[in-house]
Amino acid sequence: MADPKGFLTTPRETACSRPVAERLQDWNEVYVPGSLLPIISKQAGRCMDCGIPFCHNGCPLGNLIPEWNDFAYREDWTAASERLHATNNFPEFTGRLCPAPCESACVLGINQPAVTIKNVEVSIIDKAWDNGDVTPQAPERLSGKTAAVIGSGPAGLAAAQQLTRAGHTVVVYERADRIGGLLRYGIPEFKMEKVHINRRIEQMRAEGTKFRTGIEVGRDITATDLRKRFDAVVIAAGATVSRDLPVPGRELGGIHFAMEYLPLANKVQEGDFMAPPITAEGKHVVVIGGGDTGADCVGTAHRQGAASVTQLEIMPKPGEDRNANQPWPTFPMLYKVTSAHEEGGERVYSVSTTHFEGDEDGNVKALHLVEVEFVDGKLVQKPGTERVLPAQLVTLAMGFTGTDQANGLVDQFGLELDGRGNVARDASYATNVDGVFVAGDAGRGQSLIVWAIAEGRSAARGVDRFLTGASTLPYPVKPTDRSLTV
Repeated sequence: MADPKGFLTTPRETACSRPVAERLQDWNEVYVPGSLLPIISKQAGRCMDCGIPFCHNGCPLGNLIPEWNDFAYREDWTAASERLHATNNFPEFTGRLCPAPCESACVLGINQPAVTIKNVEVSIIDKAWDNGDVTPQAPERLSGKTAAVIGSGPAGLAAAQQLTRAGHTVVVYERADRIGGLLRYGIPEFKMEKVHINRRIEQMRAEGTKFRTGIEVGRDITATDLRKRFDAVVIAAGATVSRDLPVPGRELGGIHFAMEYLPLANKVQEGDFMAPPITAEGKHVVVIGGGDTGADCVGTAHRQGAASVTQLEIMPKPGEDRNANQPWPTFPMLYKVTSAHEEGGERVYSVSTTHFEGDEDGNVKALHLVEVEFVDGKLVQKPGTERVLPAQLVTLAMGFTGTDQANGLVDQFGLELDGRGNVARDASYATNVDGVFVAGDAGRGQSLIVWAIAEGRSAARGVDRFLTGASTLPYPVKPTDRSLTV
């Protein structure tokens, strides 16, 4: 145990954010650089090293949290990094982007503020990069086996790195022009600067992983060709089909999916555009969807100079405390204020869009909505609650419905789908096609980054066993095991 009295004597402190007026002028990460280092050792000392560490089960990766908390408390950053990487290929991603179900499962959180596990995690990995503790881990010898990974999001990258380190020759195919998947083009720069992706890619290249960008499997290369070239294939293409809103006026200009809007803002930061083709500048912006992707749209619109930003959510406003049906250590649905929400705008709950209104040029100018409520378990409209919002830009951030089937990938491989439209797989992450595996959102459906990395690692073990008849890679998380997360 790090500090036997730490949880009694040390109050919870988290990372400091830069002032709103300052950070709205740039796209850098919102937190004050270095603000965690003076406090993080004591924060790690709040960990009680519980006899049954429920944080392990709250995290799909099974992170060894009490162990690296102890090392962080003692400021043994090299040992802390080693324990952190034992279960997680990319802690700098999860430490910035994960909603931290581990903290919801923290035993201290039963009656006190939980340990700042996420802040400790990101501090350890940032210190590891600064100290040169993150180095390539090339295999001692090659197996002579080859594997293709389709998709370079967190699941694909995790699978590729694990397979490369096991000695297999791995090629990652990405249809975008840069590696990273949604990490690259779906996550705004202010949440995670892309330097974190770039240096991991360089580490993986040094280990032997090969990358092919601008190639879409199903269109640019067929599944048949891919199977001829490789001994195994991992499909980690994500759940990229955005949920639409089929109401009158949907065809109007200025209404876009979040994944049409956000990547263009990121491409500006990459230097591809001077200004984004879709911008919120000077416009009344309405974001439909109350989740993290919606919040990303809110923060992006603020930085682009929107006249106003309103975020709509069809569900009721969550409470600030756990409901009785979401007891510890489950991951509760709580009211959350992200950095984007701190920057302004309005959040409206329990409303549904009825239709869009256009101007004479065929562009959206207003959104009509109505309040809704649950009656006998169903959402129904409340008469007399209709209202109109000005809207010159509308982003749809209502989640995703499955992996892309339009490019022919599913049909060409002959893959079976489950009842939710995801690629079906067994406990070893194998599909119905021999030698073809699936990991991440493509098989699980839209989920958390920690699940993506956990499934990428687990699928890699299934592939390794398929290729060699045995595996020394970590034991996989079962695809049916949703742990204590939602």
